[in-house]
Amino acid sequence: MKQAGTLFLLFSLAFLSCKDSKNQNYLPTSVGAINSMVVVIDNELWKGSVGDSIRSHFAAPVVGMPMDEPLFTIDQIAPKFFTGSIRNTRSILYVAEDSLNLAHIKKDMYASPQRVGVIKGTTKTEVIENINAKANDIITSFKNMEIEAAQKRFDRSLNKETELQDKFGIQLKIPSIYKVGKQEDNFVWIDREIQKGTANIIVYEMPANSFDNDSTLVKDIVAMRDSVGAKYIPGPDVTGKITHMRTEPAFAPYIYPVEIAGLKGVEVRGLWDIKNYPMAGPFLTYILNDKANNRKLVLEGFVFAPATQKRNDLFELEAILKTLQLGKTAK
Repeated sequence: MKQAGTLFLLFSLAFLSCKDSKNQNYLPTSVGAINSMVVVIDNELWKGSVGDSIRSHFAAPVVGMPMDEPLFTIDQIAPKFFTGSIRNTRSILYVAEDSLNLAHIKKDMYASPQRVGVIKGTTKTEVIENINAKANDIITSFKNMEIEAAQKRFDRSLNKETELQDKFGIQLKIPSIYKVGKQEDNFVWIDREIQKGTANIIVYEMPANSFDNDSTLVKDIVAMRDSVGAKYIPGPDVTGKITHMRTEPAFAPYIYPVEIAGLKGVEVRGLWDIKNYPMAGPFLTYILNDKANNRKLVLEGFVFAPATQKRNDLFELEAILKTLQLGKTAK
C-alpha cells in the first residue's frame, strides 16, 4: 500500500508538471507596437492626480531628442474592458485603488513575452507613492523586454557583411536592410534608409588611456565625436564653408554608466548637427573599456530624419548595439 501511495504521488506530481508546462507552451505571443503600453485604470483615477503621476513617469520625454517624444505611447483602458486579446499586450500597467497596498512586476501572465506592472494602494496617496517608488523598475523591465523582442526580430534576416569582424574583432546582429556604406582603417559606417532620412551605425576605436580624467569627461567625449565627424562624416557642399558632423554645441550630452558584453563604459545621448549647415538629429554612443584588446571601443547610432519622430529608429539602433559580441582579437 505504501508503494502504491508513493507511485500515485509521483504520478500526480508528473501530471501537474506536464499541465504547467503545457500552460506555458500555450501562452499566445504578445502583441503591441514598439515602445507602447496599456494602462488599465479606472477612468476617474486616470483623469486625476494618479493619472498625472503615471504620465509624468511613463510618458516623460526621451532624453537627447530634438523634439519631445514620450518614453512610451500609452493607451488607457478601464478594468471592465480589460478582456480578450487586449490582455496579450506586451507591456501592461495595472493601477487600482484597492484594499491592498503593493507594487510589483509579473512576467508572462497572459502572453509571452510580457511584463505586467501592478500598483495598488488603499488611498490615492498610497497609489501615487507606489507609482513613484516602482516606476523606474517597471520602465526598465518594459524597456529590457522591448530590446530583447527587437533583437529576436533581427534574427529573421541578418546582415552577413564581415567588416566589423575583420577590423575590430566584433559582431553585431544587424538586420540585412543595413549596408556598409563607408570604411576606413579605423572606421566603419553602416546605414539604412528610413522615412525621410537614414538610420546610421558607426564603429571605431580609441586608445586605451582615453577619457581617464573624470573632470574633463564630457569635454573629451565631445572633442572625440567632433574630430571623428570632421574626419569621416562630411556635410553638404557649401561655398566657402567647412561642413561636418559635430556634437550640437548648445546642448551638453547626457552620460550614464553602462555594461555591454561584459565591457564597462558609458552611454552618451545627445544631439548632433552639421557645422555651418542646418541638419541635426539624436545620437546614442557607447564607449566601452576593452582591456583585452587595449582600446576603448566606440559604438554609435544616429538618426537623420527631418520633421519626423525618431524615438523608435534610435531605439532600434540601441537594440542593435546591445547585441555586441567580442570575437577574435582585433587587428
